[in-house]
Amino acid sequence: MTAAPPPAAPDPGPVLVVGEALVDLVPVDGDPGVRAAQPGGAPANVAVGLARLGGRPSFVGGIGDDAFGSMIEEWLTGAGVDLSLAGRPALPTALAVADPSDSGNSYHFHLRDTATFDLPDRTAEAPRFGAVYVGGLAAVVEPAARIVAATARAAAGDGLLAVDPNVREDRTLDPVRGLDRLRELCALAQVVKASDEDLVRLWPDAEPEASCRRLAGQGRLVVLTRGARGAVAYAHGAPEVAVEARPVRVVNTIGAGDAFMAGMLTWLGAVAGWRTTLTAGEARSMLEYATGTAASVCARAGTEPTAPLPV
Repeated sequence: MTAAPPPAAPDPGPVLVVGEALVDLVPVDGDPGVRAAQPGGAPANVAVGLARLGGRPSFVGGIGDDAFGSMIEEWLTGAGVDLSLAGRPALPTALAVADPSDSGNSYHFHLRDTATFDLPDRTAEAPRFGAVYVGGLAAVVEPAARIVAATARAAAGDGLLAVDPNVREDRTLDPVRGLDRLRELCALAQVVKASDEDLVRLWPDAEPEASCRRLAGQGRLVVLTRGARGAVAYAHGAPEVAVEARPVRVVNTIGAGDAFMAGMLTWLGAVAGWRTTLTAGEARSMLEYATGTAASVCARAGTEPTAPLPV
């Protein structure tokens, strides 16, 4: 079994990525009191990952008019992300202060009155894309959340909608309305990728695996990510498929879930032509490619993945 790059296949079309591009303030090695500015945001990470893996993503987000916005724009365009549908409001860039630990990454956010969540309305563009990805903070922070929801509804009706609920908790976020919005997006989606922690927060009365089986039983392709324990794919009428995480010396975990999503979407587009009914062998191949992509981020600093090498 390998996680080699997907074989050549008919191009299903570009991917529309809707959400935030912000700046992460991350600890500097050797000096925990210092933070370095790093472009990020889950949707922006996914867009860059898709581009680095050979895709043609278009990003719908708000890019600030400050120095951080210029850094983000250079990062996205340098990776090959199309920004023709992005907005450029005369507002600053949102900040996320990262606090990594052995149990994962937590963040504190500075979000209000920023360009990051002033998304342009590109709902009418959704049908011309092979797939649409939504997730991240933009799914729950206004005014972006309304644009994300409208785009998701358009995508679900005409193509493939992929959702990563990526639940965040912070004093600036409405925990009740935010979770409701993420559950609504999962209900619209044809593809859901979620961590076990996300699922516990979204449906606290059920085990993550039970939530995955319920979502898959309604016709979705659902992938559960479990960090160092690998990932599991669930599909209606098909056996569950699990793979272990790719062994790697972990240097960084920021952006690993976004890299997994980029790898998963790359495989679905290049190999399956956006088909979500997969054989057990296909599901395993998809998971191996996605876990290998995530491992490429964990093995070094930064959030940009590389195509996984064969194992």
